[in-house]
Amino acid sequence: MASNYKFEGWLGLSPEAIEGKMEWKDFEPKKWQEDDVDIQITHCGVCGSDLHTLRSGWGETAYPCCVGHEIVGKAVRVGHNVKHVKVGDRVGVGAQGRSCLKPDCPDCSAGLENYCIREKINTYDSQYPNGEGKSYGGYADYNRTNGRFIFKIPDEIPSSMPRRCFAAASPCTRLCATMAAGLERLSASWALGADRVVGISRKAAKRDEVLALGADEYIATDDDKDWANKHRRTIDLIISTVSSDKMPLQGYLTLLKTYGALIQVGAPDGGNLPPVNAFSLIGGGIKVGGSGIGSPNEINEMLKLAVEKKIKPWVELRPMSDANQTVVDMVAGKPRYRYVLVNEKHLS
Repeated sequence: MASNYKFEGWLGLSPEAIEGKMEWKDFEPKKWQEDDVDIQITHCGVCGSDLHTLRSGWGETAYPCCVGHEIVGKAVRVGHNVKHVKVGDRVGVGAQGRSCLKPDCPDCSAGLENYCIREKINTYDSQYPNGEGKSYGGYADYNRTNGRFIFKIPDEIPSSMPRRCFAAASPCTRLCATMAAGLERLSASWALGADRVVGISRKAAKRDEVLALGADEYIATDDDKDWANKHRRTIDLIISTVSSDKMPLQGYLTLLKTYGALIQVGAPDGGNLPPVNAFSLIGGGIKVGGSGIGSPNEINEMLKLAVEKKIKPWVELRPMSDANQTVVDMVAGKPRYRYVLVNEKHLS
Protein backbone atom coordinates (compact mmCIF):
# COMPACT_ATOMS: atom_id res chain seq x y z
CA MET A 1 0.00 0.00 0.00
CA ALA A 2 1.51 3.31 -1.05
CA SER A 3 1.19 6.32 1.24
CA ASN A 4 -0.61 9.42 0.07
CA TYR A 5 1.04 11.73 2.58
CA LYS A 6 4.28 13.61 2.65
CA PHE A 7 7.08 13.39 5.21
CA GLU A 8 7.94 16.94 6.25
CA GLY A 9 9.41 18.38 9.40
CA TRP A 10 11.72 20.83 11.12
CA LEU A 11 15.25 19.99 9.97
CA GLY A 12 18.45 21.08 11.62
CA LEU A 13 20.96 21.74 8.85
CA SER A 14 23.93 22.74 10.99
CA PRO A 15 24.81 23.35 14.66
CA GLU A 16 23.21 26.79 14.28
CA ALA A 17 19.85 25.02 14.39
CA ILE A 18 20.06 25.25 18.18
CA GLU A 19 19.68 29.02 17.80
CA GLY A 20 16.16 28.58 16.44
CA LYS A 21 17.27 28.11 12.84
CA MET A 22 15.64 24.79 11.96
CA GLU A 23 13.95 24.82 8.55
CA TRP A 24 10.67 23.17 7.55
CA LYS A 25 11.49 20.80 4.70
CA ASP A 26 10.50 17.44 3.28
CA PHE A 27 12.62 14.36 3.94
CA GLU A 28 12.83 10.77 2.80
CA PRO A 29 11.98 8.25 5.56
CA LYS A 30 13.59 4.83 5.79
CA LYS A 31 12.56 2.36 3.12
CA TRP A 32 9.21 0.77 3.96
CA GLN A 33 9.25 -2.74 5.37
CA GLU A 34 6.35 -4.88 6.52
CA ASP A 35 7.65 -4.61 10.09
CA ASP A 36 7.09 -0.84 10.07
CA VAL A 37 4.38 1.56 11.19
CA ASP A 38 3.78 5.08 9.90
CA ILE A 39 2.48 7.57 12.48
CA GLN A 40 0.60 10.76 11.73
CA ILE A 41 2.08 12.89 14.50
CA THR A 42 -0.17 14.91 16.80
CA HIS A 43 2.22 15.52 19.72
CA CYS A 44 5.96 15.42 20.37
CA GLY A 45 7.77 16.20 23.60
CA VAL A 46 10.86 18.39 23.60
CA CYS A 47 13.86 16.79 25.31
CA GLY A 48 17.36 17.85 26.24
CA SER A 49 18.58 15.12 23.90
CA ASP A 50 17.11 17.14 21.04
CA LEU A 51 19.28 20.10 22.01
CA HIS A 52 22.47 18.04 22.33
CA THR A 53 21.85 16.57 18.88
CA LEU A 54 20.93 19.83 17.16
CA ARG A 55 24.23 21.39 18.24
CA SER A 56 26.36 18.25 17.73
CA GLY A 57 27.06 18.10 21.45
CA TRP A 58 27.22 14.30 21.66
CA GLY A 59 29.29 13.91 18.53
CA GLU A 60 28.93 15.13 14.99
CA THR A 61 25.29 15.07 13.92
CA ALA A 62 24.54 13.79 10.41
CA TYR A 63 22.64 16.82 9.13
CA PRO A 64 19.93 17.24 8.01
CA CYS A 65 18.36 15.98 11.19
CA CYS A 66 14.78 16.06 12.48
CA VAL A 67 14.82 15.60 16.26
CA GLY A 68 12.07 14.56 18.66
CA HIS A 69 11.73 11.13 20.29
CA GLU A 70 8.57 11.49 22.40
CA ILE A 71 6.07 10.96 19.63
CA VAL A 72 2.32 10.43 19.83
CA GLY A 73 -0.12 10.17 16.95
CA LYS A 74 -2.30 7.91 14.84
CA ALA A 75 -1.14 4.80 13.00
CA VAL A 76 -1.90 5.42 9.33
CA ARG A 77 0.02 2.53 7.77
CA VAL A 78 0.79 -0.78 9.46
CA GLY A 79 3.01 -3.52 8.06
CA HIS A 80 1.66 -7.05 7.64
CA ASN A 81 4.11 -8.37 10.24
CA VAL A 82 2.86 -5.99 12.96
CA LYS A 83 0.09 -7.64 14.96
CA HIS A 84 -0.41 -5.46 18.04
CA VAL A 85 -1.30 -2.24 16.15
CA LYS A 86 -3.93 -1.50 13.52
CA VAL A 87 -4.61 1.53 11.35
CA GLY A 88 -6.36 4.20 13.37
CA ASP A 89 -4.84 3.27 16.74
CA ARG A 90 -3.37 6.00 18.92
CA VAL A 91 0.27 5.05 19.29
CA GLY A 92 3.62 6.39 20.30
CA VAL A 93 7.32 5.84 19.90
CA GLY A 94 10.22 6.74 22.19
CA ALA A 95 13.94 7.12 21.74
CA GLN A 96 14.65 3.84 19.95
CA GLY A 97 13.74 3.00 16.38
CA ARG A 98 15.11 -0.53 16.06
CA SER A 99 17.61 -3.09 17.33
CA CYS A 100 18.97 -6.18 15.61
CA LEU A 101 16.15 -8.36 17.07
CA LYS A 102 18.17 -11.52 16.34
CA PRO A 103 17.57 -14.61 18.49
CA ASP A 104 21.32 -15.05 19.03
CA CYS A 105 21.76 -11.48 20.31
CA PRO A 106 22.49 -11.63 24.07
CA ASP A 107 20.58 -8.38 24.65
CA CYS A 108 17.62 -8.66 22.28
CA SER A 109 17.00 -12.29 23.23
CA ALA A 110 16.84 -11.24 26.89
CA GLY A 111 14.36 -8.43 26.31
CA LEU A 112 17.09 -5.80 26.56
CA GLU A 113 16.78 -4.40 23.05
CA ASN A 114 17.66 -0.96 24.39
CA TYR A 115 21.23 -2.15 25.01
CA CYS A 116 21.76 -3.96 21.71
CA ILE A 117 25.13 -3.02 20.20
CA ARG A 118 24.72 -4.92 16.95
CA GLU A 119 22.14 -2.54 15.55
CA LYS A 120 21.21 0.41 17.76
CA ILE A 121 18.96 2.71 15.74
CA ASN A 122 17.83 5.86 17.48
CA THR A 123 14.51 7.48 16.58
CA TYR A 124 16.51 10.21 14.86
CA ASP A 125 20.01 10.78 13.50
CA SER A 126 20.76 7.11 12.89
CA GLN A 127 21.63 5.34 9.66
CA TYR A 128 19.84 2.07 8.96
CA PRO A 129 21.93 -0.79 7.52
CA ASN A 130 21.67 -2.22 4.02
CA GLY A 131 20.83 1.10 2.40
CA GLU A 132 17.46 1.38 4.15
CA GLY A 133 17.94 5.08 4.80
CA LYS A 134 18.00 7.35 7.80
CA SER A 135 15.87 7.86 10.91
CA TYR A 136 13.95 11.11 11.40
CA GLY A 137 12.16 12.21 14.56
CA GLY A 138 8.96 13.81 15.75
CA TYR A 139 9.21 17.53 15.00
CA ALA A 140 7.35 16.56 11.87
CA ASP A 141 4.08 15.51 10.27
CA TYR A 142 4.86 11.78 10.03
CA ASN A 143 7.24 9.22 11.49
CA ARG A 144 8.18 5.71 10.34
CA THR A 145 9.45 3.22 12.94
CA ASN A 146 9.75 -0.54 13.40
CA GLY A 147 6.59 -1.96 14.98
CA ARG A 148 8.46 -3.56 17.89
CA PHE A 149 9.12 -0.04 19.16
CA ILE A 150 5.58 1.28 18.61
CA PHE A 151 3.26 1.31 21.60
CA LYS A 152 -0.49 1.55 21.85
CA ILE A 153 -1.55 4.28 24.26
CA PRO A 154 -4.18 3.41 26.87
CA ASP A 155 -7.29 5.57 26.63
CA GLU A 156 -6.64 6.94 30.13
CA ILE A 157 -3.39 8.62 29.08
CA PRO A 158 -3.64 11.99 27.29
CA SER A 159 -1.67 12.49 24.09
CA SER A 160 0.15 15.41 25.72
CA MET A 161 2.05 12.97 27.93
CA PRO A 162 4.60 11.47 25.51
CA ARG A 163 7.47 12.02 27.89
CA ARG A 164 5.98 10.02 30.70
CA CYS A 165 4.83 7.29 28.37
CA PHE A 166 7.52 6.66 25.83
CA ALA A 167 10.80 8.41 26.49
CA ALA A 168 11.05 7.11 30.04
CA ALA A 169 12.17 3.67 30.95
CA SER A 170 9.86 1.98 33.38
CA PRO A 171 10.62 3.27 36.87
CA CYS A 172 9.93 -0.28 38.03
CA THR A 173 13.52 -1.00 37.05
CA ARG A 174 15.30 2.20 36.02
CA LEU A 175 14.74 5.78 34.93
CA CYS A 176 15.49 7.17 31.53
CA ALA A 177 18.39 9.35 30.58
CA THR A 178 15.89 11.86 29.28
CA MET A 179 13.71 12.33 32.32
CA ALA A 180 13.31 15.99 33.26
CA ALA A 181 13.56 17.92 36.54
CA GLY A 182 12.65 16.42 39.90
CA LEU A 183 9.11 17.72 39.63
CA GLU A 184 8.24 15.19 36.97
CA ARG A 185 9.68 12.26 38.90
CA LEU A 186 7.84 12.76 42.16
CA SER A 187 4.63 10.98 41.22
CA ALA A 188 6.58 8.00 39.84
CA SER A 189 8.62 7.79 43.06
CA TRP A 190 5.47 7.70 45.16
CA ALA A 191 3.88 5.17 42.82
CA LEU A 192 6.79 2.80 43.35
CA GLY A 193 6.36 2.87 47.09
CA ALA A 194 9.10 5.28 48.21
CA ASP A 195 8.30 6.41 51.75
CA ARG A 196 10.42 9.56 51.47
CA VAL A 197 11.17 11.66 48.40
CA VAL A 198 13.68 14.50 48.16
CA GLY A 199 13.76 16.94 45.27
CA ILE A 200 17.18 18.32 44.32
CA SER A 201 17.84 21.23 41.98
CA ARG A 202 20.12 24.22 41.76
CA LYS A 203 17.78 27.04 42.71
CA ALA A 204 15.27 27.52 45.51
CA ALA A 205 12.65 28.81 43.05
CA LYS A 206 11.17 25.33 42.57
CA ARG A 207 10.93 24.55 46.29
CA ASP A 208 7.24 25.39 46.82
CA GLU A 209 6.11 23.51 43.72
CA VAL A 210 8.12 20.41 44.55
CA LEU A 211 6.82 20.33 48.12
CA ALA A 212 3.27 20.93 46.90
CA LEU A 213 3.60 17.84 44.71
CA GLY A 214 4.39 15.75 47.78
CA ALA A 215 8.15 15.84 48.30
CA ASP A 216 9.25 15.56 51.92
CA GLU A 217 12.26 17.80 51.43
CA TYR A 218 13.91 20.00 48.82
CA ILE A 219 17.59 20.79 48.41
CA ALA A 220 18.77 23.80 46.38
CA THR A 221 22.45 23.24 45.75
CA ASP A 222 23.14 26.85 44.72
CA ASP A 223 21.04 28.54 47.39
CA ASP A 224 21.02 26.31 50.49
CA LYS A 225 24.03 26.89 52.72
CA ASP A 226 26.16 23.83 53.53
CA TRP A 227 23.53 21.56 51.98
CA ALA A 228 25.81 18.56 51.55
CA ASN A 229 26.78 18.34 55.22
CA LYS A 230 23.30 19.21 56.48
CA HIS A 231 21.78 16.28 54.56
CA ARG A 232 24.76 13.96 54.84
CA ARG A 233 23.89 10.22 54.60
CA THR A 234 20.12 10.74 54.43
CA ILE A 235 19.27 9.33 50.98
CA ASP A 236 19.32 5.74 49.71
CA LEU A 237 19.20 6.42 45.97
CA ILE A 238 19.83 9.44 43.77
CA ILE A 239 18.67 9.55 40.16
CA SER A 240 20.76 12.28 38.56
CA THR A 241 19.28 13.73 35.39
CA VAL A 242 21.78 16.59 35.30
CA SER A 243 23.50 17.02 31.95
CA SER A 244 26.23 19.43 33.00
CA ASP A 245 29.89 18.73 33.65
CA LYS A 246 29.66 21.37 36.40
CA MET A 247 27.21 19.44 38.58
CA PRO A 248 28.19 19.14 42.29
CA LEU A 249 28.70 15.39 41.94
CA GLN A 250 30.90 15.05 45.00
CA GLY A 251 28.21 16.75 47.06
CA TYR A 252 25.55 14.38 45.74
CA LEU A 253 27.65 11.41 46.88
CA THR A 254 27.85 12.90 50.36
CA LEU A 255 24.05 12.67 50.62
CA LEU A 256 24.01 8.89 50.19
CA LYS A 257 23.60 6.48 53.06
CA THR A 258 25.96 3.54 53.53
CA TYR A 259 25.64 1.25 50.47
CA GLY A 260 23.63 3.96 48.71
CA ALA A 261 23.71 4.42 44.95
CA LEU A 262 23.79 7.24 42.43
CA ILE A 263 22.45 6.42 38.98
CA GLN A 264 23.52 8.91 36.31
CA VAL A 265 21.05 9.27 33.46
CA GLY A 266 21.95 12.72 32.13
CA ALA A 267 24.81 13.14 29.65
CA PRO A 268 26.66 16.45 29.17
CA ASP A 269 28.05 17.49 25.81
CA GLY A 270 31.15 15.38 25.34
CA GLY A 271 29.97 12.94 28.02
CA ASN A 272 32.42 14.10 30.70
CA LEU A 273 31.37 14.19 34.36
CA PRO A 274 33.15 15.88 37.27
CA PRO A 275 35.86 13.79 38.93
CA VAL A 276 34.92 11.48 41.79
CA ASN A 277 37.12 11.00 44.85
CA ALA A 278 37.71 7.28 45.35
CA PHE A 279 37.50 7.59 49.16
CA SER A 280 33.97 8.98 48.91
CA LEU A 281 32.98 5.65 47.34
CA ILE A 282 35.08 3.35 49.51
CA GLY A 283 34.18 5.06 52.80
CA GLY A 284 30.45 4.41 52.43
CA GLY A 285 30.33 1.44 50.11
CA ILE A 286 28.78 3.79 47.54
CA LYS A 287 27.85 2.59 44.07
CA VAL A 288 27.80 4.81 40.98
CA GLY A 289 26.08 3.56 37.83
CA GLY A 290 24.29 4.65 34.71
CA SER A 291 21.05 3.90 32.90
CA GLY A 292 19.69 4.55 29.44
CA ILE A 293 16.26 4.29 27.89
CA GLY A 294 13.82 1.49 28.62
CA SER A 295 13.19 -1.69 26.67
CA PRO A 296 9.84 -2.18 24.92
CA ASN A 297 8.69 -4.41 27.77
CA GLU A 298 9.64 -1.80 30.34
CA ILE A 299 7.86 0.95 28.45
CA ASN A 300 4.70 -1.15 28.39
CA GLU A 301 5.06 -1.57 32.15
CA MET A 302 5.42 2.20 32.41
CA LEU A 303 2.19 2.74 30.51
CA LYS A 304 0.33 0.40 32.83
CA LEU A 305 1.80 2.05 35.90
CA ALA A 306 0.92 5.52 34.65
CA VAL A 307 -2.70 4.45 34.27
CA GLU A 308 -2.87 2.59 37.58
CA LYS A 309 -1.28 5.34 39.66
CA LYS A 310 -2.63 8.28 37.62
CA ILE A 311 0.88 9.61 36.99
CA LYS A 312 0.83 12.92 35.15
CA PRO A 313 3.61 15.38 34.31
CA TRP A 314 3.25 19.14 34.15
CA VAL A 315 3.38 20.19 30.50
CA GLU A 316 3.17 23.35 28.45
CA LEU A 317 1.74 22.90 24.98
CA ARG A 318 3.35 24.72 22.06
CA PRO A 319 2.27 24.72 18.39
CA MET A 320 4.49 22.66 16.09
CA SER A 321 4.84 25.82 14.01
CA ASP A 322 6.65 27.41 16.98
CA ALA A 323 9.28 24.69 17.26
CA ASN A 324 12.18 27.08 16.71
CA GLN A 325 11.14 29.42 19.51
CA THR A 326 10.43 26.42 21.71
CA VAL A 327 13.99 25.19 21.22
CA VAL A 328 15.35 28.64 22.06
CA ASP A 329 13.22 28.77 25.22
CA MET A 330 14.30 25.25 26.14
CA VAL A 331 17.96 26.25 25.91
CA ALA A 332 17.19 29.23 28.15
CA GLY A 333 15.67 26.94 30.80
CA LYS A 334 12.19 28.41 30.61
CA PRO A 335 9.92 25.31 30.51
CA ARG A 336 7.76 24.66 33.56
CA TYR A 337 8.17 21.83 33.31
CA ARG A 338 7.81 20.17 29.96
CA TYR A 339 7.27 21.50 26.45
CA VAL A 340 5.11 19.41 24.14
CA LEU A 341 4.74 20.37 20.47
CA VAL A 342 1.19 20.02 19.16
CA ASN A 343 0.67 19.37 15.46
CA GLU A 344 -2.69 21.09 15.36
CA LYS A 345 -3.47 20.23 11.72
CA HIS A 346 -3.62 16.57 12.74
CA LEU A 347 -6.00 17.05 15.66
CA SER A 348 -9.64 16.16 15.20
